[in-house]
Amino acid sequence: MSAMEWFEAPEYWLSRLVLQRSLAVIYLVAFVSAALQFRALLGERGLTPVPDFLRRVPFRASPSLFHLHYSDRFFAAVAWVGAALSAAVALGAADRVPLFVAMLTWTLLWALYLSIVNVGQTWYAFGWESLLLEAGFLAIFLGNDDVAPPMLVLLLMRWLVFRVEFGAGLIKWRGDPCWRRLTCLYYHHETQPMPGPLSWFFHRLPKPLHRVEAAANHVTQLVFPFLLFAPQPVATVAGLAVMVTQLWLVASGNFSWLNWITIVLALSAVDSSPVAGTREYGQVPPWFVAAVIGVTALVVVLSWWPARNLVSRRQEMNRSFNPLHLVNTYGAFGSVTRLRHEVVVEGTDEEHVTEDTRWREYEFKGKPGDVRRLPRQYAPYHLRLDWLMWFAALSPSYAAPWFTRLLRKLLENDPDTLRLLRTNPFPTAPPVHVRARLYRYRFTTWRELRATGAWWDRQPVGPYGQTVSRRAPEAP
Repeated sequence: MSAMEWFEAPEYWLSRLVLQRSLAVIYLVAFVSAALQFRALLGERGLTPVPDFLRRVPFRASPSLFHLHYSDRFFAAVAWVGAALSAAVALGAADRVPLFVAMLTWTLLWALYLSIVNVGQTWYAFGWESLLLEAGFLAIFLGNDDVAPPMLVLLLMRWLVFRVEFGAGLIKWRGDPCWRRLTCLYYHHETQPMPGPLSWFFHRLPKPLHRVEAAANHVTQLVFPFLLFAPQPVATVAGLAVMVTQLWLVASGNFSWLNWITIVLALSAVDSSPVAGTREYGQVPPWFVAAVIGVTALVVVLSWWPARNLVSRRQEMNRSFNPLHLVNTYGAFGSVTRLRHEVVVEGTDEEHVTEDTRWREYEFKGKPGDVRRLPRQYAPYHLRLDWLMWFAALSPSYAAPWFTRLLRKLLENDPDTLRLLRTNPFPTAPPVHVRARLYRYRFTTWRELRATGAWWDRQPVGPYGQTVSRRAPEAP
């Protein structure tokens, strides 16, 4: 028996390879998403400018490279460097360099994305941002082709999957009574933040199947996470069960990379040796063993706070207990909305607003708008403005820091803002007035779909805030 047998897990070599390459692809999506959307959201002239945030929040509260220097060009450079590095790792570059260089590469990816998340404000206040950072941090210590996968890090990744799944299961069981009654999915597919192309069909499944969905969710999230730590092949079965459940969620909606990264992390429980055999590795460097033991001890200590949160009756969802986003708590949909409301933004080029004024709608890329447009699949790409428009419909106060500024950007035909939208009804000259209206949306029935070709039915609820108008030119 090798003296390092407790440390090495060569039977997981293929699982590690797929896990690392897939995680790099998710990093790539995250960095590209940041590069393409930040100017309108976070840039110097954005809806919530990073420079304003940096003046209010010290480095110790939000560690980021941007505390040293910020400009839109520098942000773009950070995002595109991260994307290029992610692509290189996804193509196998980290396995073609020495172990310490591979670890530095993963560390740089983590540090670059941490810098973005920690200045991202409300646009980055989602659990999957912390999940990517925590997974990316653990990946630093997963090794490369120079060493066998370290079992301790695989167990830490299973602990991460456990917190994602068990935390989500507990928040549901403790939260909305419809989860215990198995009726939440009567509503969820219709009212979720951003439905996908199959969401209409999921919503129209018979109610008994919705109850089966909810029951299966409870089993997968409250029972199977414990089996991730069982001996093989039970752990593999548990990991595969997590993957299947997450693929069901991928098909039913758009949840950024939350489901995909959970699938990837579940590979840490899958013994790939029956398919790919094992590999022989050389001696493990003592410094690498020490680093893995050190990070394991760190995670054990930091696990106190999320573990306490899990057993608390006041369980919180998606919280980071430290500014480095290490060892977080997760959870989703502790409550389910029964009705769907959407904020529809309109503009007009008429100088004077009357009852006969013609208002033209702005269409967003992902969120519901045109009732005849089938929802699109965007995940794992994250449309940040579209997601926050769902929260804006739930609570105007949530959107207060940025919504009026969004309308004013439309009055300017601001090109960065318009790039976040699907259509601009005023391509040649900006509108004179912009307003928002609140609508009640629901999925049509089979009969309504056949008769009208519309996937949605909508009814007006009323105005959403005040109409915003272009300022009159100042007198000379």
